[in-house]
Amino acid sequence: MEKHIKITEKPSLYDQLEEMDALEIVANINNEDKKVAQAVEQVLPKVALVVEETAKRFDKGGRLFYIGAGTSGRLGILDASEIPPTFGMPHDRVIGLIAGGDSAIRKAVEFAEDDTKQAWKDLQKYNINDNDVLVGIAASGTTPYVLGGIADAKAHGILTVGITNNPGSPLASNTDIPIEVNVGPEFLTGSTRMKSGTSQKLVLNMISTALMIRIGRVKGNKMVNMQLSNTKLVDRGTRYIMEELGLNYEEAEQALKKYGSVKLAVDALK
Repeated sequence: MEKHIKITEKPSLYDQLEEMDALEIVANINNEDKKVAQAVEQVLPKVALVVEETAKRFDKGGRLFYIGAGTSGRLGILDASEIPPTFGMPHDRVIGLIAGGDSAIRKAVEFAEDDTKQAWKDLQKYNINDNDVLVGIAASGTTPYVLGGIADAKAHGILTVGITNNPGSPLASNTDIPIEVNVGPEFLTGSTRMKSGTSQKLVLNMISTALMIRIGRVKGNKMVNMQLSNTKLVDRGTRYIMEELGLNYEEAEQALKKYGSVKLAVDALK
């Protein structure tokens, strides 16, 4: 019986890549990338469900965890790391974990993704519980590190989500909310850092941004709780206050520095 071939491992629709000139290569990559947003569009109801379920748990003090290996793990960490500066949330509310630990962010750790027990050990350091949500990210949908973490979380009554690019994969079959983004074969056969990774980034952006909006970290269309961690962000916050309160630049900047965030300044002075 022929073994089923994962979509993420199917041959590229292009061949003789080495015979293409640079413009042909990037044009063909771009043609494939155009398919990604359309594939993500098909799973929007599932993404919205994740947002609503996570928001309910956040109201009870819950947290959002991402686990993955390789590119998938790095994308989870990237999304989690941007929540505090963008939305002023504590670092321990959205947490990204990668197989092999933090050293694997920069350099691959051999066989780290093959340990089915390690993810749960990593999660237990944070006292994960049934107020939390666990999102497993794996293009193949078969990564042992992710599957093991998901199975252990489910056994402890934790809501589980799977983001995968192989519909019907073990990750999709074993999570409470599967998000199956079928982007088709990669331009470079099996290179899931490309379309698969791009689709994961889009979905993670949606989950975390929509979650922050739903829990009140955004006003209008502004990042009113962002951390004032550099000159650019202080300037942005100052202009938000000018727009909202009709102050001049100096007055708005003084208010921002006094109250520490756009929201607090506007609430105090409006």
